[in-house]
Amino acid sequence: MIKVLIVDDSALIRKLFRQVLGEEPDLEVEFARNGVEALARLETFAPNVITLDVQMPQMDGLECLNRIMVQRPCPVVMISSVTVEGAEATLEALRLGAVDFVPKPTGALSLRMEEFAPTLKERIRAAAGARVSTARRLRERLQYKSSGVRSAGNANPPNEPLGEPARAASGEGIVLVGTSTGGPPALEALLVPLPANFPWPVLIAQHMPATFTGALAKRLNGLCALSVVEVTHPVHLKRGCVYIGRGDADLVVSKRPEGPIAMMVPAKQGYPWHPSTDRLVRSAMDQLPAAQLIGVLMTGMGNDGAAAMASLRANGGTTIAEAEETAVVWGMPGELVRAGGADYILPLPQIAARLQRLVPRAARP
Repeated sequence: MIKVLIVDDSALIRKLFRQVLGEEPDLEVEFARNGVEALARLETFAPNVITLDVQMPQMDGLECLNRIMVQRPCPVVMISSVTVEGAEATLEALRLGAVDFVPKPTGALSLRMEEFAPTLKERIRAAAGARVSTARRLRERLQYKSSGVRSAGNANPPNEPLGEPARAASGEGIVLVGTSTGGPPALEALLVPLPANFPWPVLIAQHMPATFTGALAKRLNGLCALSVVEVTHPVHLKRGCVYIGRGDADLVVSKRPEGPIAMMVPAKQGYPWHPSTDRLVRSAMDQLPAAQLIGVLMTGMGNDGAAAMASLRANGGTTIAEAEETAVVWGMPGELVRAGGADYILPLPQIAARLQRLVPRAARP
């Protein structure tokens, strides 16, 4: 049984959520009208998953989330507006520790609940199995606990010797990254350590709506030495640049006489997630030798990217799967590992260092 706490100040939203979730035999649902009530329910109800609205009286969703991560960390799914402001608040929530979000449909939710409900249920069930870091906010949590009970969390995963690459990439190439649930903080951890002169362009398929990917690119650009942009039109690939696919479409690699380009194309039947990691990787393999490609598959539910990256490795490319110990949801990278398609299985903090060792020194400026 999954215990779900719905936190929303709207009586209509609570009623609609009660209708669609109350009929599920594996879900036990309770409600809170604001952040203050939600914090009071943490110990009495002990939820497995919390859905949290951003805009609420007395204590808004971000402040409530911040307190949850200190008081009693558990998986939180944000219920987010699809406005620019909503996207920025959602990204901040993911940074604070939320594992996922569900965009609110535009217009009257009561009229679109039938199409919204399956996504809500899917995200709640996925969140119930998500990993919430016990090391996060450790000092504040220890200060909060008046009993003095010590946390078993470790601030850093154990180091693994980097060693030598199993196979060397060659020439000018591209790094291809796929991620979904838990992706924005994982992308920050991957990209921030990379230097401004990292010699290969990095292309990213992050499952997100179009209203969110631009805000994600802007946030990452402000944090990274690399230049991070959202791909909205065909663009020539350059070293020192990161290209994030616009949501609700697919990012692909194509070729012009002057070199490879990244471009957005309409979503295609047979690819259920967008931007599609599978389609990105396969398009890159159509344009460049596999030895000039490195695939990185990180946290996310489902299996997007696993088959394509396994094929990439089989044809001479290099692949990295995020280790289960750091993935919020070990769905996508786990499928790659189970398919025998990962050259390396690494905790998130080690992936950037491995990339810098794999990219050919000859390609460095």
